[in-house]
Amino acid sequence: MKKDQSPKQNNSRRDFLKSSALAVAGFYLVPRHVLGGPGFTAPSDMLNVAGIGVGGMGYNDVTGVYKSGKANIAYLCDVDDRRAAKARQEHPKAKYYKDYREMLEKEHGNIDAVIISTPDHNHAVQAMAAMQLGKHVYVQKPLTHDIYEARKLTEAAEEYKVVTQMGNQGSSGEGVRQMMEWYNAGIIGEAHTVRCWTDRPVWPQGIPWPQESKPVPDELDWDLWLGTAPYREYVDGLVPFNWRGWWDYGTGALGDMACHIMESPFRVLNLGYPTEAECSVGSVYVDEFKRGYFPDSCPPSSHVTLNFKGEKGQDIQFHWMDGGIQPTRPEELEPNETMGDGGNGVIIEGTKGKMMASTYGRDPRLLPTSRTDEVNVPKTVARVEDGEAGHYKQWVNACIAGHGSEEFNNLSSPFSIAGPLTESVLMGNLAIRSYDIRKPAGQEGRYNYPGRHIKLLWDGDNMKVTNFDDANQFVKREYREGWSL
Repeated sequence: MKKDQSPKQNNSRRDFLKSSALAVAGFYLVPRHVLGGPGFTAPSDMLNVAGIGVGGMGYNDVTGVYKSGKANIAYLCDVDDRRAAKARQEHPKAKYYKDYREMLEKEHGNIDAVIISTPDHNHAVQAMAAMQLGKHVYVQKPLTHDIYEARKLTEAAEEYKVVTQMGNQGSSGEGVRQMMEWYNAGIIGEAHTVRCWTDRPVWPQGIPWPQESKPVPDELDWDLWLGTAPYREYVDGLVPFNWRGWWDYGTGALGDMACHIMESPFRVLNLGYPTEAECSVGSVYVDEFKRGYFPDSCPPSSHVTLNFKGEKGQDIQFHWMDGGIQPTRPEELEPNETMGDGGNGVIIEGTKGKMMASTYGRDPRLLPTSRTDEVNVPKTVARVEDGEAGHYKQWVNACIAGHGSEEFNNLSSPFSIAGPLTESVLMGNLAIRSYDIRKPAGQEGRYNYPGRHIKLLWDGDNMKVTNFDDANQFVKREYREGWSL
């Protein structure tokens, strides 16, 4: 397949979106009415879909796409037969593979689109392989493990003219659209501060790597599960869920939840790349008198501050808190009113007022909450049919209509939006992890984290911290031998 030249990265997400809208439309599938009369289901109206990672959230993704009524689940792929069992039972005609590379090599001529719901560290290589074959892709959040990967997938989506969507279903919900309308109507004035928080992690973080290895279960291909990550012996408890707390595979509480919680203010304020980042993190007690950090593991809690430029050039300070840390309650909130949904939420503060929402941007409220029912603004932002539940069908319809179609242009979370959002999320992880790789003799086992004690200056266009070079080791990781993007 001949590649076009990679598009030049624009200065901001706004420029990227503008250029994408002007791009030449790609291949269009033949519509139903051309091939038959009412009730006729043309081949072009059914999407042949392959799922990579089909247990847990992957099962939900396959099911959501199938329920659109326009998708044939033709292929299933998972490195763990145990996790794949339910999907295989419900889609018995789907051919099953363990290695996605073998599946794409043998079946690419029969696949229209690919769902990717694997651990974070393998998202990018799997999505890129599918896009290079001209396949539309749906990728679970966070889009990628690294900032560099997010940029490359964003560029590749436009280069290969494919339809893309990230699995942050709140972006298709009513809440974020209501908040956009309030903000666009000037109800809270110009935004200057955003506060996001979550009670995650609900998996272990801030712990040492287990010392005892275990036999690999017969149903699991451990080498394929590791994929791009460095080789380690198998340990209990990592699969299927607790990998999220380890940097080699996951992106911690920030990576897991921020694409759901940060998405609404990111979209409402039409943000681009951050300009600065700083953070503080919680530590754990390794014995009665000493606190410690474990560099292989994400911290148990963190507070990240990102700075952005607003559309009118104003400074916007963006706070992220996890591990149960929460911002101070707004004075406009009554003492017995719940902030966000309790464990998670977002507050956007402007020059004229504030608004608040829960996870996924649900239940948006103006503050004080009595204003919510008092303020009425016109509906100017198009809604997604079935809201959050329509996130899958929206992608399926866009895949059938093709790149550049009206359905394509109305996607909630294409990579042109999801990529820069993911980069901003992962910028927080870069700040959390930033340590000095230069260690004095005799201190090789210790880690110094000066990057946590300074403000990191970020050149988003060039994906580079300009004032602390050691932090740049986390922009792009090295893959295990035999794996590449």
